[in-house]
Amino acid sequence: QVQLVESGGGLVQPGGSLRLSCAASGSIFSVNIMGWYRQAPGKERELVADISRGSRGTNYADSVKGRFTISRNYANNTVYLQMNRLKPEDTAVYYCNVRSIRGGNYWGKGTLVTVSS
Repeated sequence: QVQLVESGGGLVQPGGSLRLSCAASGSIFSVNIMGWYRQAPGKERELVADISRGSRGTNYADSVKGRFTISRNYANNTVYLQMNRLKPEDTAVYYCNVRSIRGGNYWGKGTLVTVSS
């Protein structure tokens, strides 16, 4: 069974930083893309950023470009999201997402990020 363990969420003031981590383990054939989505109160879930092993590279939502950085440890299937200059509108539950080369699509349970003064 696939398990995605997220960590790093919490309460931070506007302008602050947080670093999210997601470690993937279990019966994933081969990890292709790892990413982060978020769902704010009253909003639909949206892609924040993702990263692939190949030439596709990284992809960011326009709202976080220049502030967030996604990275990946290929040895242990861990993905990170460094979030800088956080804004109140970044408040959301952040979900780790992993896609395998078989087409599998796996989700973490989410970690809450609250940006408030």
